[in-house]
Amino acid sequence: MSQNPLLIEIPTNFETERLLLRAPRLHGDGATVNKAIRASYHELKKWLPFAQTLPEIEETEINLREAHINFLKRESLRFLIFHKETQNFIGSTGFHNIDWDIPKCEIGYWLDTRHSGKGYMTEAIKELTRFAMNQLKCKRVEIRCESENLKSRSIPEKLGYTLEGILRNDDLSADKKKLTDTCIYAITDSDMRD
Repeated sequence: MSQNPLLIEIPTNFETERLLLRAPRLHGDGATVNKAIRASYHELKKWLPFAQTLPEIEETEINLREAHINFLKRESLRFLIFHKETQNFIGSTGFHNIDWDIPKCEIGYWLDTRHSGKGYMTEAIKELTRFAMNQLKCKRVEIRCESENLKSRSIPEKLGYTLEGILRNDDLSADKKKLTDTCIYAITDSDMRD
């Protein structure tokens, strides 16, 4: 029988060489994250359903409070990404669709476009993958993204994930106007041992 996820010790923050990843606080992160969404709106809108309209600060604050609660309940584990030296907010990532019985999860992410092209998200996802395999003892970690989202696809490809398949006509675009194909990248615990 697997351990109750509520008993799994999961740090609320950890560091990479350049980054600090931390869980959303109970309150106070909304304005910072909202500012990044607004600055990156045109890029995010193309790929993410939550970015189809510009959220008010209050909406972002509510979303982050829900993420805090879900973190405590171990239903999803969101991390906000900050640059260690400047303290600038860079983006958001985390584990969702967690199946603690296997265990396995999916990693999602988005980046404030003002910080793109510097390898920050690749660095963050590399650490999350390592954390999932070593600390959470995951047997499988997935990254799913739209086939046309080449920036998003480049991250699992750089980190040694395997493209297991492309599901044709699998989903609707973020704006719900066309059918899209979904790439499924995965890495397993046996891949990490190789």
